[in-house]
Amino acid sequence: MTSIKDIRSQFLSFFEERDHFVVPSAPLVPQNDPTLLFVNAGMVPFKNIFTGAEKREYVRAASSQKCVRAGGKHNDLDNVGYTARHHTFFEMLGNFSFGDYFKEQAIESAWTLVHKEFGLPADKLTVTVYHTDDEAFDLWRKIAGLPEERIIRIATNDNYWAMGDTGPCGPCSEIFYDHGDHIPGGPPGSPDEDGDRFIEIWNLVFMQFDRAPGGKETPLPKPSIDTGMGLERIAAVLQGVHDNYDIDLFKKLISASVDLTGRPATGDDTPAHRVIADHLRSTSFLIADGVAPSNEGRGYVLRRIMRRAMRYAHGLGARDPLMCRLAPVLVEEMGGAFPELVRAENLIIETLRSEEEKFKSLLERGLKLLDEETSNLKDNAPLPGEAAFKLYDTYGFPLDLTQDALRRQGREVDVEGFDAAMRAQREAARAAWAGSGDAADESVWFDLRTEHGATEFLGYMHDTAEGVIQAIIRDGKPVANASAGDTVEIVVNQTPFYAESGGQIGDSGEITTEDGVHIVVNDTKKRVGALHGHIGKIERGVVKVGDVVTLSIDVARRNRIRSNHSVTHLVHAALREVLGDHVSQKGSLVADDRMRFDITNPKAISEDEIAEVERRVNEVIRQNTKVDTRIMSYDDAVESGAIALFGEKYEDDVRVLTMGVSLDGDNKPYSVELCGGTHVRNLGDIALFKIIGESAVSAGVRRIDAVTGEAARLYLENQAKLARTASDILKTSIDDLPQRVGALVSERKKLERELAEAKKQLALGGGNASGGDQIAEIAGIKFIGKVLDGVAAKDLRGLVDQAKKQLESGVAAFISVNDGKAALAVGVTDDLKDRLSAVDLVRAGASSIGGKGGGGRPDMAQAGGPDGANAAEAIKSIEQAIAG
Repeated sequence: MTSIKDIRSQFLSFFEERDHFVVPSAPLVPQNDPTLLFVNAGMVPFKNIFTGAEKREYVRAASSQKCVRAGGKHNDLDNVGYTARHHTFFEMLGNFSFGDYFKEQAIESAWTLVHKEFGLPADKLTVTVYHTDDEAFDLWRKIAGLPEERIIRIATNDNYWAMGDTGPCGPCSEIFYDHGDHIPGGPPGSPDEDGDRFIEIWNLVFMQFDRAPGGKETPLPKPSIDTGMGLERIAAVLQGVHDNYDIDLFKKLISASVDLTGRPATGDDTPAHRVIADHLRSTSFLIADGVAPSNEGRGYVLRRIMRRAMRYAHGLGARDPLMCRLAPVLVEEMGGAFPELVRAENLIIETLRSEEEKFKSLLERGLKLLDEETSNLKDNAPLPGEAAFKLYDTYGFPLDLTQDALRRQGREVDVEGFDAAMRAQREAARAAWAGSGDAADESVWFDLRTEHGATEFLGYMHDTAEGVIQAIIRDGKPVANASAGDTVEIVVNQTPFYAESGGQIGDSGEITTEDGVHIVVNDTKKRVGALHGHIGKIERGVVKVGDVVTLSIDVARRNRIRSNHSVTHLVHAALREVLGDHVSQKGSLVADDRMRFDITNPKAISEDEIAEVERRVNEVIRQNTKVDTRIMSYDDAVESGAIALFGEKYEDDVRVLTMGVSLDGDNKPYSVELCGGTHVRNLGDIALFKIIGESAVSAGVRRIDAVTGEAARLYLENQAKLARTASDILKTSIDDLPQRVGALVSERKKLERELAEAKKQLALGGGNASGGDQIAEIAGIKFIGKVLDGVAAKDLRGLVDQAKKQLESGVAAFISVNDGKAALAVGVTDDLKDRLSAVDLVRAGASSIGGKGGGGRPDMAQAGGPDGANAAEAIKSIEQAIAG
């Protein structure tokens, strides 16, 4: 038997030998078509080449492209498990020509592969062509030698392909395999064509025309080829089975499901095992490509697929998580062709386990409610929409899951009633928002949130993505368009731009279009907790709601932010090790040029402690281990030891970041935290960490400022430069610099003490004074009053005490003037305290220098004032107060 692995390999090798460039499968999240939920056809990754918007180094390609059809227009979810060929996930084998070869070589290659290489008998093959495509008809007759009755002309759009209402289009030619007359059905174009006897295995699209608005088609200057062969379908043919679920891959997955549940894949249980096998593929590949389960967007579709499989697993009697135990079987089977499965195996297992455990309790309660609601209904009566909405709103049952659960009963759901209940809930939420006291213009964002849902963030995996503009906000109000010079805030359906939250600043970058629009994005804000607002100025062009735009972040800036964010996790762990488990985060700032981290700690962090934190963090950085990301329920994450960060709002499902290996030799992770920010892929990307400051924020809260990477290197380089400059000035080596500086400081303190003493002696012995060099006598009282320059205010008290000793009986008043401000001290000897108060005298002097009052004791008082120029007047005021 030819295995599915062999078929994939043989197909790609066949076209590689024919000068086709083998292109790895693109991720399931489209990179070049924001209108698509998932890549749903093999040509999607090449769309921009076909339209001429992109050039590549090759003109021929072949691929085995991952595809998902489980939402939107291409939604096969409800049929999966009940038909032979419906899947949510499938591989599309394809060969492509971008203006190189055309119909003849495409038909010759197809016939050679299926008939000569794969060995399918010619009498089992039938082809179709568009009814006016005589060229394709003649080529099939010439190349394959098929009789005319097995080259069927089809006059419908089944054999005419178009990329959209406008753009490339052209006729198709399909190859069908006849499974034999023991299976009901007729050839294509016949009344019985919907039977299962004749199965399409390959579609050749001849991209021949360009369709203009209005429908007119003109020949393309370089016609192209796009083909698609479902790997599962051709595998069924080559393995001699009629049902895709009987091929080797599905047999292994279903066999594992049977072993784990103990229920055979027969009878009524057959669809359940098929659903589980199919949905295991789609969910695992979506998780590997960066989609996480959520309540909106792609994450919502992923959760719907998961929960449908989980409901069938429950029906098989599986009471423990099943899909997570099947994931290793899938990785073993498909990991060779798709290494992303191997890389993400742990993430896939943890995500599936978390979702299964969470859904188990919801499912039991939801199914009980469903049974209660349907038990009172007449046969075939639809389930009321309000009941379906309660299941959705309370138990997390998507509408289609409820519909699927009722399928065996032959019962439907009142969808109109469900929609009405949904609208009523939204209106209630809208009213609650309006009454919450928020600014009126915030209601604009709430309306957008209600209309469009949350912005899907692609920035964990991608730096560039396309998006569709959903809203343009200018001056706080939505507008239909904006032009060059306008400052706007743009909302798109999906974006790689991180919106400011959790301490991490928003991304910057640019938004562009194919027709020349250029918007410089300076910041990205998160609005009403769900919408990413891209704030920037339109530099060129006119932008409109509905435009398809390319969003590109400033990658260099994002990388610096990543480094600073990841290091906060390492710093947190190191601080808890060095200072103790009492340390907890109280806030953070993650910017592109620095990081700031606030923690609880009762005292300042010492230099030795800072040095130890730095040493530990840099040692873990040098491990250069991969940063591991898992999706877990919040409760499970916290229970497993993950630390929740201060100020972060967590959903039911959280991202758990694991970094580094413990320095204690116990092989445990160094850091495990919950975080929704962007991070380095390997710790070595951080390169270097340096703390540049430690300070107090408030009582019991300390702040660390630090830099990483190139900023840390430049900081250390500047510090070294300063040390070299200082050593050159002091004519000493850098090693001897601390001792030399210490000696200079000691010498300076000694000189300052000597200078201060000299000034005191000068003040007491003469100099600039209002009363000359002699002691004055006022009303029989001896008085010394002087204005001093260059004497510190703190030295005035000592001068007054010495003057009082010199006088033995009398009053001393000294004023020092520094930087235009005056300081005044007045002393009265003890024998005069009954007649004069130093407090009264100092207040008399203070009024002249602009001071307000003064204070002290009867024998010693001090004051100050801003008007140092009036110091001499202050001395006179004191003299007058003494004279009475």
